[in-house]
Amino acid sequence: MPHDGRARTGVPGPGGYEPGTAGARPAPPAPHTATSERVLAFAGAALAAVYVPADGADDLRLLETAGCDTPGYRLPARLALSGGSAAATALRTERTLWLTAAALASYPDGAPAPPHARSASLGALPLTGDGTRLGCLVVVGTSADGFDAGQRRFLERYADAVAGLLPAGPAPGAPVSALARAVRALRAGSFVLEPDTGLIDADETLLDLVGITPDAFDGKADTLLAHALPEDIPSLMSVLEPASPAPGRRELEFRVRRPTGELRWLSLSCRTRQGTECGPERLLGVVTASSVRRRAADDVSRIQWLTAALDDAVTVGEVGRVAVTALREPLGADRVVLADVRDDRLVVTLLDPPDPESWPRPWRPPWPAEPSDTAIRTLPTLQLALDDGRMDLWPAGAPLEPALAGIAAGGLAVLPLPARGRVAGVCLVGWDRPHEFIPEERSLLTATAALVGQALKRAHAHDAEQELATMLQRSLLPRRLPELPGGTAVARYLPARRGLQVGGDWYDVIALSEDRVALVIGDVQGHSAAAATIMGQMRTAVRAYAVEGHPPDVVVSHANRLLVGMETDLFATCCYVELDMEEGNTLFVRAGHLAPLLRHPDGSTEEVQVEGGPPLGILADAEFPLTAVALPAGTVLALVTDGLVEAADLPLDVGMDRTRAALAAADPADPARMADALLGDGRPREDDVAVLLMRYDGMRTRPIRAGWEVWRLPDAVMHARRFTARTLRGWKVQEAADAVLLVVSELVTNALVHTRGSVRLDLMLRGDRVRVCVSDSSPRAPAKPVIVDWESTGGRGLLLVEAVSDASGSVPVAGGKQVWSEITVPSAGAAPADPGP
Repeated sequence: MPHDGRARTGVPGPGGYEPGTAGARPAPPAPHTATSERVLAFAGAALAAVYVPADGADDLRLLETAGCDTPGYRLPARLALSGGSAAATALRTERTLWLTAAALASYPDGAPAPPHARSASLGALPLTGDGTRLGCLVVVGTSADGFDAGQRRFLERYADAVAGLLPAGPAPGAPVSALARAVRALRAGSFVLEPDTGLIDADETLLDLVGITPDAFDGKADTLLAHALPEDIPSLMSVLEPASPAPGRRELEFRVRRPTGELRWLSLSCRTRQGTECGPERLLGVVTASSVRRRAADDVSRIQWLTAALDDAVTVGEVGRVAVTALREPLGADRVVLADVRDDRLVVTLLDPPDPESWPRPWRPPWPAEPSDTAIRTLPTLQLALDDGRMDLWPAGAPLEPALAGIAAGGLAVLPLPARGRVAGVCLVGWDRPHEFIPEERSLLTATAALVGQALKRAHAHDAEQELATMLQRSLLPRRLPELPGGTAVARYLPARRGLQVGGDWYDVIALSEDRVALVIGDVQGHSAAAATIMGQMRTAVRAYAVEGHPPDVVVSHANRLLVGMETDLFATCCYVELDMEEGNTLFVRAGHLAPLLRHPDGSTEEVQVEGGPPLGILADAEFPLTAVALPAGTVLALVTDGLVEAADLPLDVGMDRTRAALAAADPADPARMADALLGDGRPREDDVAVLLMRYDGMRTRPIRAGWEVWRLPDAVMHARRFTARTLRGWKVQEAADAVLLVVSELVTNALVHTRGSVRLDLMLRGDRVRVCVSDSSPRAPAKPVIVDWESTGGRGLLLVEAVSDASGSVPVAGGKQVWSEITVPSAGAAPADPGP
């Protein structure tokens, strides 16, 4: 990589020269032009020299020089401190002198030697520190008209950097490379470009300004240009590749987008060095960070960029970030506040920098979240600007209320943000150091305020729509997933990046019983409110059919017929899974949806080969076959929608492979993190994304079951009681026999008297509870008596069941209903337990 070059000192080296020696010629330039020489060319200087007081003598000694490759400039090695040279005068008066060629004629002592004396200008900048006169920086200009305002500001910063690097009392003859180190302190980058080859020799400072690491730079100009904004490329090319090469300096300010997304303004100054027999023509240039842009014809491109950027910004946060990019760095501001005006109160939407420690206490969070404590009348400066609707600029030292003075000690710009005849918000721009508001800045602030105000109004409307869409989506999707015995289920939903953040993707987890659960994921065609409406109807229908107790294929068939009957142009895909939490037996049904994914306990993954049917809503008589799979404990089941695995630049098979790889790499101990890993960076995609994961662990305590088909005989209840008594003795829970036998008698009697068809009695022992279930073929729930008195003769059985049960109820099942009751076993320790998997 190119280095900063060596600063020429008063001590000659091999092939060097002693400054001030008549006829001395500079040493041939190094293979790569020194950075300090390039930076001086940017400032319009051919030579820079540092004079310091000589010990024991009333004169100034030339400590070191640095200059460009134009020969012939020479300065005296010593100057009388009491003499009439520009350097001595500047140091004695501690005032900077800027001398044109005509003014320099009155300072013959210390002026550049011929042949450039009549065409050179000069600047003498005193170097002081802590009240001590350290010396003087002398810069020789290449223009007889002297240095312009921008060059003077840069050279003043350069002098401050040199003064900070000078020792208070240098030893005689000790080389001090303050000029070269000052260039690095100013973060001025330099380059040498060979237009014929497109190769560029850029130093590390320039690469850092653009945002490229030295190891990643290939030495090509196109690599640097790729970081510039596209709209600035033509201007850059016109400077770097002019139609007719000219020896004069060319300047330009342009923008680059750093890898962090930050937009940075840079100043470019370059000139052409004509080729010789020893080498081709080259372009020498210097790039620095531009804190305040000068007014130029290219300012039109800045407004064009701001307009385009605000057009792409759709949320209030995005509008705020664009406003900060347009104001803070170009103006050298230290703080930017963006706030809404709501009912004579301020609601802060953006603070930059976001670090709370960078702000006075009244502006630190959670202040922005407490608009009730921020009445505009408590800030008269803001109220005045908002009432007038015009920009107010307050210089350093202006009388401001403490809350504003703390954010803008060096100057404050108050920008009302107009939108449709009213003030939508306000933007505050503050400086810590005294800031001078130049006319060009006023124009920029006025134009920015108008554009940001309109964009802020649109963003508020967009955010309101998105809030409404989010509420709709949350109402259509489950608020929370149920806790499952023997498993953990998690879900994620990510809306699309554009349009309303509501779509047709849905998921659901349905607890069918204590040991059976249904997992559902689906996707309605399209991304709109209509798709969301159909999604909500389909989710409700699938849940209703599932809770009724239908098998998976019947559930999906019923949902398909329902969607066909809606006569909508939209169709839906769906994957329905029913899992036995006790045994791990799983039934899959797929209707045009992506196949499920499994992560086995050993970390391997597979795509379950489920025989699928067509999407829902296409064929009323479509068939949806079942696929059975046994899941061992520790298996993770993943159901996803196509927004995760398919995009314009992502083929479906590649997306599925990536998802399987992410599933295999994730830690199954935390299903929530597994779901986050599948989403990747979590950024919105082209389509909605839904992810449903369930880790199947198996039930820790497996229930013990016994069943009896009740005969329709006069003594059927007696046989049911005998079966129950034998079962309870076998389970060694006779202590609960009285209550259980009473429940069995009442439920079996009700089923035989009030229904027709088969009746079944099922007993189950899990842990410390006995569950009694009586199923019949009638869908009607058992009716309780409305009036209970001494004359009532029916319905008392259900009241007895509720009285002796810890829990009871009725659920629909396929072809009828099931009435159940749970009773706690008094001596749970005697109950046998199956540890399960």
